[in-house]
Amino acid sequence: MLVTNAMTPTPEQIKAFLEGDFTGPVCMVNLLKYKEKAVYEDGRETDLTGEQAYREYGKQMAPFVTSKGGKLLFSGSAKHMMIGSVEDEWDTVAIMEYPSREDFVKIVRAPEVAEFGVHRKAGLAGQLLIATSKRDF
Repeated sequence: MLVTNAMTPTPEQIKAFLEGDFTGPVCMVNLLKYKEKAVYEDGRETDLTGEQAYREYGKQMAPFVTSKGGKLLFSGSAKHMMIGSVEDEWDTVAIMEYPSREDFVKIVRAPEVAEFGVHRKAGLAGQLLIATSKRDF
């Protein structure tokens, strides 16, 4: 499985995203893998698992996104790989909708997100973040 330690988009990724052909709302598909035990960068002691630390982040991030016009569309455990194979399965899948590409960037760069994002960094072993837009078939 490709698990990356990147926790925020690079400037190049943000630029490419903003210059892309997305229109309207953007849904971010999050594939999450948790650390067994949360590890905080500031060295604080904790008994939290990685999942528990990430939930602390989610408890603050979801209402923050909602206050900016976005919404949590789905969050659930990744239980079974139906098609394909990977070395390790993801722990959780979450889908957040943002009003636009620009709104997503404003939200992730907000100082508030940096404050409670410490829980995200403490809990995640890796993540994939996939930007999607609605397409009619």
